[in-house]
Amino acid sequence: MQTESKFSSYKVQLAILFSVLAVFVLFGMLYRASSQGDSSDTYPKGFRGGACTIETENLIIGYSGYYLPVDYEGSNDPMRSPYVPIQCGRVPEPAMLNISIDLLYPESARDLLFTQRLVKLETVKEQTKEHEVLVIPAQQYRSGVITQALRLSEPGQYILYLQAETPQQQVIQVAVPLKAGADWQDHFRTLFSTFLKKE
Repeated sequence: MQTESKFSSYKVQLAILFSVLAVFVLFGMLYRASSQGDSSDTYPKGFRGGACTIETENLIIGYSGYYLPVDYEGSNDPMRSPYVPIQCGRVPEPAMLNISIDLLYPESARDLLFTQRLVKLETVKEQTKEHEVLVIPAQQYRSGVITQALRLSEPGQYILYLQAETPQQQVIQVAVPLKAGADWQDHFRTLFSTFLKKE
């Protein structure tokens, strides 16, 4: 009798352990993050101090953005900015977006001519196509900072491509993901974000 109760007690403890692990795996998949909090497509730690980072084989950039809500009406308070910060390209609604990109590494990237191209992803018959929204001709950014105002006029997934060619004719390209509008996953993240914040 006592052996049976001990055995069922172990079963309950095992079930609780597996449930807790399943919850961690679920949140990791939902946030696309490891236990360290770094996003799978960003480097290092994905989001730090208001900026996100992306690493490719030959370029590391940092980026941050602020959006102006569509329904914004002028304010009498000049000290209060109407722009709202976003986290890693997630814009809650179609809006004007001011994005700032830092060319972090290598420093020689500041000598290259970068073209910017904004595309909107559209799915037609289960195939994703890129619809070009904006092209900014090649320019050199000696300060290492690229600032751009973009209009994301419709909800959906966008990509801002930065592309340059090295003197050795090597093509460098970085894709900055931007999303206008929220879906059920975003609402779920918002709902549980308080519990997932690190100190």
